[in-house]
Amino acid sequence: MAYQHDKKIRVRPDAPPRRAVGAFLAAALLVAPQALAQDAAPGNPGVETVPSDASLQALDAAAGATPQGASDSLPAPSAPVAPEAGMASSEAITEAARQNMPNSSVDGFRNGSLPYSEEPSGIMLGTFLLRPALEQGVGYERTKSGDETDTRSFSTTTLRGSLTSDWSRHQLTIDGAGTYERNFSSNDNTEPEVNIGADLRLDLSGETTANLTAGYSLEREDMADPNAVSGAQVQSAVQNYTGGARIQRNFGLIRGTLGATVDRETYGDVKLSDGSELSQSDRNTWTGILTARIGYEISPALIPFVEASGGRVRYDDERDSSGYARSGDLYGGRAGLEFDLGEKLRGEIGLGFDRQTFDDERLKAIDAFAADGAVDWSPRRGTNVNLGLRTAIEPSTTPGESGYISYLASTEITQEVRSNLVARLTGSYEWRDFPTSSSSNQNVYIVGTGLAWNFNRYLALSGDVSYELTTQKNTADTGVTRAGLGLVLRR
Repeated sequence: MAYQHDKKIRVRPDAPPRRAVGAFLAAALLVAPQALAQDAAPGNPGVETVPSDASLQALDAAAGATPQGASDSLPAPSAPVAPEAGMASSEAITEAARQNMPNSSVDGFRNGSLPYSEEPSGIMLGTFLLRPALEQGVGYERTKSGDETDTRSFSTTTLRGSLTSDWSRHQLTIDGAGTYERNFSSNDNTEPEVNIGADLRLDLSGETTANLTAGYSLEREDMADPNAVSGAQVQSAVQNYTGGARIQRNFGLIRGTLGATVDRETYGDVKLSDGSELSQSDRNTWTGILTARIGYEISPALIPFVEASGGRVRYDDERDSSGYARSGDLYGGRAGLEFDLGEKLRGEIGLGFDRQTFDDERLKAIDAFAADGAVDWSPRRGTNVNLGLRTAIEPSTTPGESGYISYLASTEITQEVRSNLVARLTGSYEWRDFPTSSSSNQNVYIVGTGLAWNFNRYLALSGDVSYELTTQKNTADTGVTRAGLGLVLRR
């Protein structure tokens, strides 16, 4: 006990020093919470708990404290004890299990750490991010075939958007675009277009991924297409429905992929120049294809592969309007290379063969050398070059002819002139080979250019001009000039 005398504090010799008592109480405050936590933690009954290193250090400090060694100042507040190894928080476990990076918030910020972006912020819908865009424009088209020239002016309304999930595992992406055209003078020769695609990626394990895909497209058949009806006032509307599943598994350095797709293609009636309609239902088909690919990882940037595919094309009508059974089998094979050198260069290229046979013995099989690929190249910052190759066998509607082979090479170059101004240059060449008929080969050339000017994140102005030329021996050349200007509203 202490007592007051002459306004001084005196301490009895047998009483414990005040500073030692303070150190002992501090150590007890450190040890007690941990002891209580250990007693409350689930475990085997009767198992003795061991104090942490921090608790032992606090006890040692309290035992060694003396009046001479103690400081006259008050003890500093102790730092919070770090959790022991292996005792990760639930938040850390959740983040470690994520397969996808989280999306940014609607305003482009998450926890105030992301910088401002010129990209539209989007709209959060639960665990999905929606990025819509609406474009309203006007266009002009001039078609010259031989001595005949046809022009039209029209308005276009395009709605496009993307919907992306923000899940810790798996991902669903839906992209869509639709264009409605209306001529100022008539309703003929309009070219509506719709494209919708969905991809659900399932992260089954660290080495196994599955994808479920679905899609729909609508377009007007090109007047220069070999299967188009000559002299028609309005060509057929072509609809395509697709569905597929693919699973990819890594076996060490081996990459295995197995996939299946089903396509449904339908053709609408053709409106003739006299006002009557011609049915094209005998061109409606179902197509199923099974594809297997095996790749070997030489390095993370280079994976050579071999691929084989097989399937069947079945027409709704056993025989078309000319009496030919055009259902048949499809075969294909590829050998190629996947490469990923970062932002500078990535893509894949494959070379091989395609073959299509027909149930009707009067129709010859079509064999084609195949070249397919897609390459993204960025020679410098702000410049992007996209290259594409595609080979396809297209069936014919002409009696006695099997079809033709389409070889397409395309490129698109984009350049950031300024941070809010992007220039675009496009070009493509398609060679249509008719190996089973006397028809001459057909060549299609397309060149175009355009500009996109972003006023801000939500409003942009776009313009483009293109020219398409179709040539074939003993046939008049067809040239189509197109120009358009539109205002884009994004969110």
